[in-house]
Amino acid sequence: MQQLVKKLNEMKKLRKMTLKQLAEASGLTLGTVFKIMSGELQKIMPDKLEKLAKALGVSTEYLTSASVPVRSDGYLGLVRIACISPEVKVGNCDFNTQQIIDKAQLACKNGVKIALFPELCITGYTCGDLFFQDALRNSALSNLDRLRSETEDMDMVLIVGLPLIGSFGRLYNVAVVLYRGKILGVVPKKNLPNYNEFMEKRLFCEYSGENTVINVLGEEVPFGVKLVFADSLHPEVRFGVEICEDVWVADSPSIQHSLAGANAVFNLSASNETAVKSQYRKKMIEIQSAKCGLVYAYCSSGMSESTASTVFSAHNIICENGECLDESKPFGNGYAEACVDFDFVENERARLDHSAVPQGYDYIRFEMPLGRAVRQYDAHPFVPKENAHEVYEQILNVLSYGLKKRVEHINASKLVLGVSGGSDSTLALLVCKRALKLLKRPASDILAVTMPCFGTSERTLNNSITLSNALGATLQKIDISASVTQHLKDIGHDMTPDVTFENAQARERTQVLMDLANAHNGLVIGTGDMSESALGWCTYNGDQMSMYNVLSSVPKTLVKKLIAYCADTAQGNLKTVLRDILDTPVSPELLPPDQQGNIAQITENSVGPYELHDYFLYMLVRKGFSPAKVAEMASISFEWTYDKPTIIKWLRFFIKRLFSQQFKRNAVADGVRLGSVDMSKLSLRLPSDADCSVWLAELDVLETIW
Repeated sequence: MQQLVKKLNEMKKLRKMTLKQLAEASGLTLGTVFKIMSGELQKIMPDKLEKLAKALGVSTEYLTSASVPVRSDGYLGLVRIACISPEVKVGNCDFNTQQIIDKAQLACKNGVKIALFPELCITGYTCGDLFFQDALRNSALSNLDRLRSETEDMDMVLIVGLPLIGSFGRLYNVAVVLYRGKILGVVPKKNLPNYNEFMEKRLFCEYSGENTVINVLGEEVPFGVKLVFADSLHPEVRFGVEICEDVWVADSPSIQHSLAGANAVFNLSASNETAVKSQYRKKMIEIQSAKCGLVYAYCSSGMSESTASTVFSAHNIICENGECLDESKPFGNGYAEACVDFDFVENERARLDHSAVPQGYDYIRFEMPLGRAVRQYDAHPFVPKENAHEVYEQILNVLSYGLKKRVEHINASKLVLGVSGGSDSTLALLVCKRALKLLKRPASDILAVTMPCFGTSERTLNNSITLSNALGATLQKIDISASVTQHLKDIGHDMTPDVTFENAQARERTQVLMDLANAHNGLVIGTGDMSESALGWCTYNGDQMSMYNVLSSVPKTLVKKLIAYCADTAQGNLKTVLRDILDTPVSPELLPPDQQGNIAQITENSVGPYELHDYFLYMLVRKGFSPAKVAEMASISFEWTYDKPTIIKWLRFFIKRLFSQQFKRNAVADGVRLGSVDMSKLSLRLPSDADCSVWLAELDVLETIW
C-alpha cells in the first residue's frame, strides 16, 4: 500500500497536478483523493484506483506492480563532481579558505554536487615545520569552522584537507567531509611518503587503526580510514576518501573502500610534477578506477605552492571504470568536472564477485537532493573515436585469427558462405580472405555462393559477383527460384508474399550452403551480425544457422566502418564495389524489387534505425540502464536526429524482440567474442521465456510524461 501511494504521488508531481485538479480529472471527491494520497486509507477500491490511474495517464497494473516509479525530480543516476585546485598562499589560511569558498560557490551554481579540493588545501601543503606551530593549526581549525558556516546553504558535499590534532595529541594530515554546515567525517592519511624534502613521516602520524570518534569544533565526529559516505536518498551514491600516497601503494585504501561498497573514491593529493609523471599519474588513476570498478577523482595542489625544489601542477583527473571523463592538464586552470554515472558503476559492481568484505567499516549517512543532471553519451558507442584505423585493424585480426584456428582445427578444405552483395556477407568474405592469408592458403579456397531468388536486385547480384572475383574467391551462382517455388508448392503455399514466402528462401539458401560444405569438406561461415542477433532479425534454421559465425559480435554500426576501412586501402574493382556496397540499403531481399528493379524491402523501415538499436543494445546490456534512462539518454545523444516518440517506439520494439528472441540466440554457431557486449548464450544468459512487462511499463509512464 505504501508503494502504491508513493507511485500515485510521484505521478501527481510529474503531472504537476494539485489535489483539486486530480479530483476533478478522476471524478472523485476532493476528500477521497486527499485520504488516498495521504495514505490515510488502508485499502483503495479498484474502481477508484482505475479512475486515478486514468487521470494520471498510467495503467492500474503499473501502479500496483513492484516496479520502481519514474522519479519526479528527473534524477538519472548522474552526479556532477569537480576537482578544484585553488590558488594558495602558503600558511595563509584566511586567504586559502576564501579561495575555496569562492570556487565552491561557482561549482555549486554549475550544478556540482561533490567538490574535491587538494591535500592540506586550507594551510597549503608545503608548510613544513610550520605544521608544528599551533598558530597555523588553530587558524586552520577556525577557517574550517568558517568554511562550514559559509557553505551550509549549499546542496554540495565539500572535501577539504588540513592538519589536525587527533587522539592522544597526534598530528594527522586529514580530509574533512562537509555537507550543509556539518562535518560528516574525518579521514586521516594512512600512508606517508618520506622520499621528498617534505618528509611527511617526520611531520605527521600514519593512521591504520580502527575507526573512532574525535572532537572537532565542539562536535564528536567519525574518524578513521574505514569510512564510507552514503546518500540515503540515492543508495547508489557511496564514496570513500583517501589522501595522495594512499593510491600509490599496494594496500591502497581505495581497494578496501571498493570491497566495502563504495562506488567512488575521492583523493586529495599534493603530487609534485616531473618530466613524465603526469602520464604515469593519469594511467595509474585510470587503472585504479578500472581495477576497483568505481569512479575515481584525483585532485592535486597547484602552481602557487612553495617551489624550493618541487613544483605542483594542478593535475586533476576524473575517471569512471577506467575511462577518463575529464582532466585538467598540468599547469592549466586546475579545474576538472564530469557528470559521473553512479547507476553504471552500481551495475558494473554487481557483476563482480566480492568474496571478502572488509570488517570495521562505518557508513556515514546523509541526505542530499540531487535532481536532474544530464550527460551526452556517444551516439555510436561501438565505433572507435581515437586511433580508429589501428582499432579496425585489431578487430579484423581478432576475427581472422579466430577463424584461422577453427579452420586449422577441423582441417576444412573450403570456406563456404553466401554472398548477397550486402554489407554483412561482404565483411565476412573479407575476413575469410584474411584468415586464409594467415594460413598461407589461396583465396580460391573460399567458395562464395550467390543465390538469387524472388527479391534479388541486379545491383546486389552484380556486386556479389564483382566482389567475389575481385577477392579471388571461387564463385558459384545458384538460382534457387525454382527449388523454392517447388517447395512452396509442395506445402500448399499460393506464392503470396508472407513470412513463409520469405523464410523459405532463407532456409533454402542455408540448405544449399550446408550441402556444398559436405561436398567440399567445407565450413559454412555465418554472416549474421550482433545487431540482428539482438533483435532476432533472422530466419530460424535459415541465416540464423552456420558452422562458425565470424560476425556474431560485430554490431551493424561497426560493420560498415570496417568495410570502409578496407575500402580505403583497396584498389581498382575491389575499391569500387566496396564503396557501392556501402551505399546499398540494408535489405534481406526476400520480396520482389519494385517496377524499376530497385530494392523494395528496406530492413530499417521494418525494424527501425540500426544506429538506435545498437545504442539501445549498449545501454541496456552493457550499461544495465533502465529503459526510462536509456530513452532519456538517447533523446540527448540523438537530439538532432530522432524525436522522443520515435525513440520510445523503437526502444519498445527493441525490448520486445530482445526478450522474445532468445531461443534463436540459444541455437547458434560459435563465434569469437569481440568486445564487452556479446549476444552468445555463453555471455548473455537470458531465459527464453522472460517477461518484459516491467521494462515496458517504464516506457509507458515516460511516454505520457514526454
